[in-house]
Amino acid sequence: MAILTEPAAPKLRPIHDRQPVVLDPESRYDWMNPELVERAEIKRVTRRLDPDRLASWPVTARMNRPDYNDLSIIEPIGGGAEA
Repeated sequence: MAILTEPAAPKLRPIHDRQPVVLDPESRYDWMNPELVERAEIKRVTRRLDPDRLASWPVTARMNRPDYNDLSIIEPIGGGAEA
């Protein structure tokens, strides 16, 4: 497994200088297709999600603990979501 990253979109740079490459949902099956092995073909059929469609919000520091698994860790704190 791998996580592909790219330079962060302007609105995400205050959080980190890198962000995951997020595929447009329409590309997910092409990305996972084991028959696609040529880089040019993969690039042709997959599309990244427009970073402007991402939203961010502050969450509890408990998010940093891998043993903490509760839906409350993704609830916005102090101001809510930023689209």
